[in-house]
Amino acid sequence: MLVRTDPFRELDRLTHEVFGTAARPAVMPMDAWRDGDQLVAEFDLPGVAVETIDLDLERNVLTVRADRRPLEESAGELIASERPRGVFSRQVILGDTLDSSQMRAAYRDGVLRVTVPVAEKAKPRKIAVAHDGESTQAISA
Repeated sequence: MLVRTDPFRELDRLTHEVFGTAARPAVMPMDAWRDGDQLVAEFDLPGVAVETIDLDLERNVLTVRADRRPLEESAGELIASERPRGVFSRQVILGDTLDSSQMRAAYRDGVLRVTVPVAEKAKPRKIAVAHDGESTQAISA
């Protein structure tokens, strides 16, 4: 029996599992930036019900999970299905300079916004330097 093999088929399959495809992304898109004394991260989750969003924080690793449920049978005949469905997950490692105990999250218009303030110990501060017989001066640290 002759079997035709494609050496790139397995590589293509693994690539789709790791990086996803246009119809089935592997991760949810995210933007993150620092705004003053806080870190802001926004995750795109259009069409996801807020009750299916789950945020977990363990050892400075924030895990975001969301579930976009499949269409109901009563929706009629399916003509096209290009929007990914199922469970999405993303992990973000937070630095030690953030105060994760003060983390806040809000979901609006299909965007989950997570805000984490910078810890007090990581903010710049003034340190007083004393010299024998002279007045104290403040130096930025």
